[in-house]
Amino acid sequence: MPRRAARSPRARRIVACRPALACLLAAAALSAACSDRSPDALQGYVEGEFVLVASPYGGTLQRLPVARGDTVKRGDALFAIEDSFEQAAVDEAQARVQAAQANIENLSASRRVAEIDALRQQAAAARASLSLSEETLRQQQRLRAQGFVSQASLDAARSARDRDAAQLAQAQAQVRNAETSIGREPEIAAARAELEAARAAHEQAATRVEQKAPTAPADALVSDTYFRVGESVPAGAPVVSLLPPQNLKLRFFVPQAQVGALRIGDAVRARCDGCGAPIDARIVFVAPRAEYTPPVIYGEHARQKLVFLVEARPSPTAAARLHPGQPVDVERLGAPQPEERR
Repeated sequence: MPRRAARSPRARRIVACRPALACLLAAAALSAACSDRSPDALQGYVEGEFVLVASPYGGTLQRLPVARGDTVKRGDALFAIEDSFEQAAVDEAQARVQAAQANIENLSASRRVAEIDALRQQAAAARASLSLSEETLRQQQRLRAQGFVSQASLDAARSARDRDAAQLAQAQAQVRNAETSIGREPEIAAARAELEAARAAHEQAATRVEQKAPTAPADALVSDTYFRVGESVPAGAPVVSLLPPQNLKLRFFVPQAQVGALRIGDAVRARCDGCGAPIDARIVFVAPRAEYTPPVIYGEHARQKLVFLVEARPSPTAAARLHPGQPVDVERLGAPQPEERR
């Protein structure tokens, strides 16, 4: 049999590389076929609207129970600034409130119960004496009509009845006076005004204490902290930065030829590396001006460079898979149905 010509080393290397090259091309084709990303996808990124939590009052940072990366719930404590002065003001205001309440009770109260009971007993005795003197007067009137007693005896009985009636009226007046408040109306009104002022001062002091220990306004991720415990915090300086899921949004850029078809509420779908399933969102903003303006009069080529900023918000659940600064590819799905708009 004729012998085959020996191949050169270069030829052998080319033949050996062909299977590897074929495998790479097949993998690239398979990856392109399996990818869900549209060639018309718009480029964008994720942006977060951070909530900077601060206190309107300065002081030494006393507590910082959260750290960067923590997840907090609405109402969780974020930090506390030293508030001994404000707490003392609360205690002082509370004491003023109690003193004002005691003053009103003292001015509005009647005499002691034992004194009132004694006066009521005196009134009861005077009523009994009046009943006896009235009965005696009636007897004297009958005897005088029969001629058994003199006119002087009848006059004495009438005088005794009038005296007992006056004593009963006096005793009843003393009971009424004892049951009324010992303060005059203007004094009571002034005491009530002082109580309202004390309550307002207490509320103001308590509010300052609360403002020195803010809580989370919503469920959020702690993005960063800017002070350490023991450091002096200026008034109004942010101490904690929060990122609620609903504050994440997609920002992407649409060519000027396509921006006219976009409406607020239109649905878009975003994809990103490592996000898994696509993320649906709704357009919430379309920029009224282009992001790039060429320095010459618009021509065919210049118009192709014009892009408009568009923002869309995903649901808080879907936003949990996103991170600020993350690149995304966005596709427009179309306008929402009337039911979805409602």
